[in-house]
Amino acid sequence: MVTVETGARLHFGFQNLSLAHPRLYGGVGVGLAEPQLVVDVEQATAVECDDGAVEPYLEAVVEELGVEGARVTVEERFARHTGLGSGTQLALSCLTGVARAYGLEPRPRERAPRLGRGGRSGVGVATFERGGFVVDIGHPTARFTTDPPQQGTWTVPPVLGRWTLPEDWRFVLVTPAGEKRGPSGEGEDRRMRTAVEHADPGIADEAATLLTRKLLPAVVAGERTAFGRAVARLGRLNGAWYADEQGGVYRPPAGDLVATLSESEAVTGAGQSSWGPTVYGVTGADDTDRAVTAAERALDAAGVEGRVSVVAPSDSGAFVE
Repeated sequence: MVTVETGARLHFGFQNLSLAHPRLYGGVGVGLAEPQLVVDVEQATAVECDDGAVEPYLEAVVEELGVEGARVTVEERFARHTGLGSGTQLALSCLTGVARAYGLEPRPRERAPRLGRGGRSGVGVATFERGGFVVDIGHPTARFTTDPPQQGTWTVPPVLGRWTLPEDWRFVLVTPAGEKRGPSGEGEDRRMRTAVEHADPGIADEAATLLTRKLLPAVVAGERTAFGRAVARLGRLNGAWYADEQGGVYRPPAGDLVATLSESEAVTGAGQSSWGPTVYGVTGADDTDRAVTAAERALDAAGVEGRVSVVAPSDSGAFVE
């Protein structure tokens, strides 16, 4: 039996969505130690899985590897389509577990496109590999087509840089309960293409300046306040690109949650991860209690229930035993 453990990720946004620039997308995000996905995998004569939501990922992996079958037991996983990158982690965990069970090399970066992963952002694949704060180079804009590319015809964007965040940095996560999940599949493709085709190129210019002059220096220097402000600003810039597709700079009720979180002295920056509905706030290990209080107050102010947690960034990729 092979056990694969991996964590979620936060996606702070893209560097560019405009067709006017030579490179498209360019993901920025960070691996998280929690919430976790844990699967046990062993050889089998057919596809067997105790979780219906995971079974399609397993079926795709068995076909990709050309093996007879596999049995997967899901010990722990986090919710899908909540902005935490579950799809990529599920696909690559199944791939790694099945490959190892059969004595094969998983090669997640190479095989991810054939599993439908890494078509835009490379952050999920990169954090599965090594964790950390990650920036990828995106895709050549010349390859963009009106119709979605055939699965497996792209390559996962290479990592431009990976950095380890300070040990005492934390992220407070707020996931509203009962909210509509973020778009995925064909619906996400349609929204992304609409956003790209109408994206203001000037926003990318500001994002580039923000990345090089504020965000990356804050990461390297370990300046949490500057980091929080920079990722929050990157999120707002991305929200301007997505406003027509998600009902505003943030997808409701994320805007209300971000606004209330940002009022707390324990939170140095807040934003929406990917399509949401999960909202994050940058905080520290010595401020977790105040950050949780701020998150709970944000849920109350927005009139919604939800889950609050404080998690550390991950400095390693998936653990395989």
